[in-house]
Amino acid sequence: MKLTKNIEIKGLVLHLPEHRAAVISDLQLGYEENLISQGVLVPFTQFEDTTTRLAKDLGELELDTIIVNGDLKHEFGRISRQEWKDVLGIIDFLSSFCKKLIIVKGNHDIVLNSVTQKKGIKVVDSFQLGDIFITHGHEIPELPKSVKTIIIGHDHPAVKLSDGDVSETYKCYLKGKWKRKILIVQPSSFLLTEGTDVLHYTLKSPFLAKGIENFEIFVVADKPFYFGKLKDLR
Repeated sequence: MKLTKNIEIKGLVLHLPEHRAAVISDLQLGYEENLISQGVLVPFTQFEDTTTRLAKDLGELELDTIIVNGDLKHEFGRISRQEWKDVLGIIDFLSSFCKKLIIVKGNHDIVLNSVTQKKGIKVVDSFQLGDIFITHGHEIPELPKSVKTIIIGHDHPAVKLSDGDVSETYKCYLKGKWKRKILIVQPSSFLLTEGTDVLHYTLKSPFLAKGIENFEIFVVADKPFYFGKLKDLR
């Protein structure tokens, strides 16, 4: 499903066919070790589940570039043993689908460079392809005048849909306007939760400070579904 004439949804991946590129966001690797440190016993399945899902979404695409748009790992101020292992593993995994891997810095990625430099990758604050600007979304950077479309992550958007007594929460994309530019909010590739229900909770990105009532919702299920504007769902 197309979001714009040159951006389309491929599961949890945004495909930019004109640039032979793909964008993923918010993998939050290392979450199980964080839970275990708090006394919650969980199996270490996140890496396998994540790579299985991304292989499905990336597998049919012909790519030169993959951009990870922030929060590749979970911890804020340190790098856990699991994060070291999983970040190095995901770099190898994603690199098998492309010629160039770009990692954009998220608010969880303060010390990520110490890991990625082992693979010769430097974490960047943002990345631009043509008139498309990719930034994590936890802060607003200076934008070049040529930018027409902004892609962010950060807020893990999802939507809770109900039919009588039955309800289900789905990851979703949001598409709206920010200062006359198209703004796309990407769901997380963090599979242990669906995300933040945009119908009932306020999102935190400063790009969304004026609200998202007029943003359109695209639900990610077996295939993407268009659900109209958020204000109409409410």
